[in-house]
Amino acid sequence: MSQILDDIQTDIDSHDVVLYMKGTPAKPQCGFSGVVCQILSRLNVPFTSRDVLESEELRQGIKEFTQWPTVPQLYIKGEFIGGCDIVREMYQSGELQKFFMEKGLLSPGG
Repeated sequence: MSQILDDIQTDIDSHDVVLYMKGTPAKPQCGFSGVVCQILSRLNVPFTSRDVLESEELRQGIKEFTQWPTVPQLYIKGEFIGGCDIVREMYQSGELQKFFMEKGLLSPGG
């Protein structure tokens, strides 16, 4: 398990935005993963995704990594943001857009 945790850390350190999800952005395998993909797409924020359904080790490892029991899980600039409900609430309040701007990943007005 320690290798998968190291791999997750490397992934998060190597990419500005990482979404651990069920399925792929083009073909989400659960509604919650689909919602987060839609939000990121609406904001036009490039992101890397990892399909936890491809590996049971990854599926369990990501939950252990954050001590968060569900997928999807969104990371921005190495920081764990949360799952679907948190991301949706942040998006609806404008907090997510502000966070992306503060991190230099989204320009004002776009």
